[in-house]
Amino acid sequence: MGFWCLLPGTGRPTTTRPGFLSFPFTSSSAAAKMPLPQTQASGLELHRRQEPVEPHTPAQGARRASSEDAPGAQHEGFRPGLGTLRRALSRASQRASVRAPRGDTGLLRLSGRFLFGSLRRTPDNRPAGDQTGVTSEPGPACGRKGSSKAKEDVGRRSSTGAGPEEAEGTSVADLISQRQLLAAFKRLRHLETGLVAEKASCTFQQDPTGFARRAMDVCLHYDGLAAEIGAIVRETLGPDGVDAAALAELARVVRAEEEAHPEPPADGDFLRTPRRWRQYWEDAVRRRAGSLTAGGRQEGPGGQPTLPTDLARLLAELGALVRRDLQKVQREVHPAYAAAGFPAWEAYLRAFHGAVAGRLQELAHDARGCEQLYVLLDWAANVYSSPGFLGSQDQALPSEPLPPLLAPDVWARLEDDYTSFLETKIASCFDGILQLEQSRWAAAEAPEELQGLYHTPLSFDVCMLVAEHVKAAGSISAELEATTLGICARALGLFLHRFEKAFLESGAVTEPNLCASINACEELRTHLLAKFPESFGELEKALGAAARAFQKRLLQGLQGTVQPLFRVLCTKAWLTQDLLQPVMDKVLAFSGLLGHMAPPLAQETLQQVHRYVVREYLAQVLRPRERLRGVDRRSGSQKMGLEAQAIGSTFQGLGSEATWLGQAIPCVADILGETYKDDIRRHLETLIRSYPDIRRDHVLAILALRRLGRRRNQHFLRHAQAVLRAAAKAGGSGAAGGRVLFEEIELGTSMDALVTCI
Repeated sequence: MGFWCLLPGTGRPTTTRPGFLSFPFTSSSAAAKMPLPQTQASGLELHRRQEPVEPHTPAQGARRASSEDAPGAQHEGFRPGLGTLRRALSRASQRASVRAPRGDTGLLRLSGRFLFGSLRRTPDNRPAGDQTGVTSEPGPACGRKGSSKAKEDVGRRSSTGAGPEEAEGTSVADLISQRQLLAAFKRLRHLETGLVAEKASCTFQQDPTGFARRAMDVCLHYDGLAAEIGAIVRETLGPDGVDAAALAELARVVRAEEEAHPEPPADGDFLRTPRRWRQYWEDAVRRRAGSLTAGGRQEGPGGQPTLPTDLARLLAELGALVRRDLQKVQREVHPAYAAAGFPAWEAYLRAFHGAVAGRLQELAHDARGCEQLYVLLDWAANVYSSPGFLGSQDQALPSEPLPPLLAPDVWARLEDDYTSFLETKIASCFDGILQLEQSRWAAAEAPEELQGLYHTPLSFDVCMLVAEHVKAAGSISAELEATTLGICARALGLFLHRFEKAFLESGAVTEPNLCASINACEELRTHLLAKFPESFGELEKALGAAARAFQKRLLQGLQGTVQPLFRVLCTKAWLTQDLLQPVMDKVLAFSGLLGHMAPPLAQETLQQVHRYVVREYLAQVLRPRERLRGVDRRSGSQKMGLEAQAIGSTFQGLGSEATWLGQAIPCVADILGETYKDDIRRHLETLIRSYPDIRRDHVLAILALRRLGRRRNQHFLRHAQAVLRAAAKAGGSGAAGGRVLFEEIELGTSMDALVTCI
């Protein structure tokens, strides 16, 4: 005579012979039967004689196929041990969790409803605990045969889950599917306690597989309850809103499990091992945060993830998603958990922080180019780290600081890559500025006037370029700002040399353009050195050199116009004509150009013109084309004095501050016109002390104009040399003070011969 029983974990009936027990998780029907010791069937098996087998539903057929294909099946005649059953339990639990889609909890509930048949109702719609079963008699090791009627009732309730709560007629699987998690846990806890008590009373002495099957059934239901916890976490931040009741139920069941299993049992009983549902909940929160932040992934031809083309948009969407979800956690999720004494804010905060860090790590791996690298660095340093991004101040800060969003080595690599690309980009920007200037030169465009000064966009473009990159780098870190300043300073130094050479070799070298370029150098020196003195301090020399090169070219144009007019001075015709006036007219015309130049450089240029006029005048005096004697010499001395006053008053009227030039021409004129020869010595002393750059040859040339005789000339020359030595010993150097006048006057060969004769 045969009977049928429900396979634990499958919920499907099968027919067996007396003396054989149907066994779960086997690979064949033959292996599903194994001889029993001298015991009756377990209380988990519901006996009916010769009842027809119920038709299988499609879900049952699928589960049967899955059960038959399970790895590690036992062969016929082999009796599995407890370790084998526990491994089968683990594999079955893993398969159940793998088969259930992450976002579909219905399949998991369906699996729990049919997988754990021993805790379900029987076909006649009665709880399994109400079926009459035969409990195992205690073995000989327990010291007695048989058991009392009360113990049989306890055994049946423990094996079938028939506790006080089951009077409601709901199975554990249904409680889990209905998300009555705390009630389901209490039922499972009741079953667990009963099984532990029966094991301690040696009820399963001769039927160890019976205990294993029932313990496995409880563990699988525990796994189903944990899976439901994960499903609740996945649905929490979904589009359907927050189920506060489900969250409160989850919090209560996690706390109840921690109270029921505070620590691992000393005997290593797996049934009473802590389930660590709090850790499972935290892992589920992390997985959910990771799935929410994983959007925007793109794959290349080889299936490898690639960086999205619009990285800034992707990061903006990521930031909006994280802020939205954290606000939802703060306003709805955390209060629901906190009401049940289960704080959740820090767990969600750390979960999203870790998810964003992981996503950013992926993006950093494939970031290329200056723009993408800066977008990543800026988002991490400024957007993500901004106040309020991860929540408001209403929530308490984490107990431990959050780890860096990017690992230090990754951050350092991103900064190094960014600076490498930045060097190339800034050099390219300076190339573009030079090309713009060259196109303006080719078009022969006159420079614009800005506040009365000639202006070129060069200085504005350079200052904007430096300011933008320095500001962008400074918003990320001080180290990157210093590095960027160094890059800009080096690139600007190279650019100045290229710009100077290209401009002076172009056909656009006009006085207005030269003034505009000088103004550009002054503007760069003023703005950059004032704002970044340490980084651009070395560029002051380069900027000054460029400005002087443009100034020199500007003065060369004036000199080329004025030089022929000086050749008629100090001649007999000069004595009766005003030949200096054309020179001063040119100077006055040139001074109008200086009104469009920046004041510091305009003053410097005006002083250079003043010095040039005085120097060229003295050069004509010391290199006369005609010798003046007697009355002509005295007339020439007087005219020199008058013209010295005219030159001084003209330049003074133009604003020249080079007053030190006013003594040169009058001293030479006094020496030429002095009637009392001993006073020449006094005039020489005044000239040498006023202009320490004067040389012995200049003194001899001046004395040669007077024709004082060899003896007297030697006397004055020895005295002049003594004064020169005293001035040199005192350290009075005209060049050191910028007062260079006689040093630039070269004497001709005829004057050298005259000096030799003297």
